Amino acid sequence: MNDVSQPVTAMSQLSSVAAEELPLDAIFDLAETRRIELELPYAGAVTPVEAWRLFSQKRAKIVDVRTPAEFKFVGSVPGSVNIEWRGGDILPTTMFVGALRRVADLSEPVLLLCRSAVRSDLAARAALNAGFTHVYNVLEGFEGKRNHQGRRGLLDGWRKHGLPWIQD
Repeated sequence: MNDVSQPVTAMSQLSSVAAEELPLDAIFDLAETRRIELELPYAGAVTPVEAWRLFSQKRAKIVDVRTPAEFKFVGSVPGSVNIEWRGGDILPTTMFVGALRRVADLSEPVLLLCRSAVRSDLAARAALNAGFTHVYNVLEGFEGKRNHQGRRGLLDGWRKHGLPWIQD
């Protein structure tokens, strides 16, 4: 398994710069390119900007796999659904997949989001194994990776990109 938090090639980074201009179908094509580059078993990976474009145009659902406390107090994408990923053991995975089936069809594009794209990668693998054919990981996550001082949200991530979010 490759580290989804690592940078990918210049070709697939194109969308970070021009995601607002790409046709929506081209975003899915770019996600497929990343799938190949990162050797992902599921449909692919999108940047936060690409995820917002797909979600805001109703081409995909966003499922946030962080804890309810993170979703509520750290912040969340307006209109996203929170289904916590609790790990890969059989019971938590079964609970996650069951909840995911209640909010999305097996063939519907689903964008999984977490803090830094690690839990969402694991959740995407479980969703694929449960029959979801168009599941994508949102690279960088909601808060992104840590900077040299150990702080998130300053280098990358949903909030760093200035995308819409709410907080209780």
